[in-house]
Amino acid sequence: MNTLGNDFQVSILGESHGDVVGVLVDGVPSGIPFDHTDVQPALLRRRPGQSDVTTPRDEGDVCTIDSGTKDGVTTGAPVLMLIHNEDVDSSKYHEFLTKPRPGHADLTARILFADRNDYRGGGMFSGRLTAGLVMAGSLARKYLAQRGIEVAAHVRKVADVEAPKLDTVEQIRENVEDNLVRCADPDAAERMTEAIREARDDEDSLGGIVQCIAEGLPPGLGEPLFQKVEGVVGHAMMSLPATKGVQFGQGYDATEMRGSEHNDNWTYDEAGRIETAQNDGGGVFGGITSGMPIRTEVIFKPPTSIGQPQDTIDLETGEDTSLTVEGRHDPCILPRAVPVVEATMACAIMDLFAMRRGRGHGGA
Repeated sequence: MNTLGNDFQVSILGESHGDVVGVLVDGVPSGIPFDHTDVQPALLRRRPGQSDVTTPRDEGDVCTIDSGTKDGVTTGAPVLMLIHNEDVDSSKYHEFLTKPRPGHADLTARILFADRNDYRGGGMFSGRLTAGLVMAGSLARKYLAQRGIEVAAHVRKVADVEAPKLDTVEQIRENVEDNLVRCADPDAAERMTEAIREARDDEDSLGGIVQCIAEGLPPGLGEPLFQKVEGVVGHAMMSLPATKGVQFGQGYDATEMRGSEHNDNWTYDEAGRIETAQNDGGGVFGGITSGMPIRTEVIFKPPTSIGQPQDTIDLETGEDTSLTVEGRHDPCILPRAVPVVEATMACAIMDLFAMRRGRGHGGA
């Protein structure tokens, strides 16, 4: 399935080297002021060709809104948004029909779709399709912003270069757009940039971690079991290409802590509102939001398309062989993944709100 969400549904469409990529968003409330100017800034942060640490593919990524709005306001009908692909070069991909790339979906997609899938540029498995998520997320963020909910992300780790974990949206936004890698820590950003350039020059690639924070959520979103906040957000994040893990709050670090260290002690702030002394749980208890910020991290593997010779198989001869991947590829997807993670978080929160309305909470 290419559809994400229960009541706020995001259906991704298109292929990397097809005519278009896009998204159909259903379950959209009416009355949201929304036009292409709400989408374009996020798309420009995600677009290829933006710096020397991203793929040189040059796409303008100009979106059109083709249904679901009238006079710049959502009507309640499904919203269709499209981007026409402009800079397509499929000449390097025919070899992968018989020599599947290591780490890619070439072989598994061929098996699943009985050789009928569009393999060019990775087809529907390409990171290019995350443009649809960014468009849907821009719509979700417009709705959430009206309710005081803000989402921000930054690159916290590239390979072994690590920045401190942050606690607020404001901390992220202070410096995140001041460097090529979108890391909120300037010193770490400089070292990350050099690490990516070194991997690029070695015809190799790097993975890392994107940290994402959502603030302003009310307590009481989520369900106790299969639609818990971690499940809804985690499912959405794990649907992103190259994602290998998602953690909340202290995440994996909690395995090295005692309960006396990890437990979030309840307290009242100066205005008498309930909060926790720290936020080790990442804003979620029992699968339900506590009112504290949701803190999550998304782990991405290194991009699999690298220029070094790699071992593979030849499906025509039935023998082992090797290949060298040519073409235009990211040495590290983390800088472009930041707006994608933000958008995905917004879509997941939007779905949580839609499910809450279904429980009789009205427009809450």
